[in-house]
Amino acid sequence: MSYVSWNCGGIRLENISGSRESGDGIADQCLLIVSRRTMRKPDLTAMEFDELWEIHEQLTEILSERIIAEKRELERRLAQLNRVDVVTPSGLVNRPSVSRVRRKYPKVLPKYCNPLSPSETWSGRGKQPRWLVAALKIGHQLDEFKIPTVENEGRKKASARRHD
Repeated sequence: MSYVSWNCGGIRLENISGSRESGDGIADQCLLIVSRRTMRKPDLTAMEFDELWEIHEQLTEILSERIIAEKRELERRLAQLNRVDVVTPSGLVNRPSVSRVRRKYPKVLPKYCNPLSPSETWSGRGKQPRWLVAALKIGHQLDEFKIPTVENEGRKKASARRHD
């Protein structure tokens, strides 16, 4: 193992492997700053263009290698998380869901209708539509918007089922 040091624009740098392109990993390729406490800041405005460009190229290479290494690490951790069963706060284990086919529900007929716009209907399930919320705020009752034919047919079917 050799020790090489050089000055680059007033910055004392060292390379442990002795070669700038050793290829033994990021640690060997990275230039190590000898002493951050005692080292003064370089005067970048006083440096020549070639020196600045060399520093720029070295920084670009080091940063790209570190970004690639970080990306690989994050992808590895993500793959590991995808393999592991997910544990919920309640302690139950949720296995990754297999895409299941949703059960088909029968079509629900509308039970309420907007008298100002008859095409706007509501089945009575889920969130109330805006027109109904506004009407209820004014003081109307929910029964005022019921569709009479749906109510009667529903009662007939329900009573027919009870008698069977």
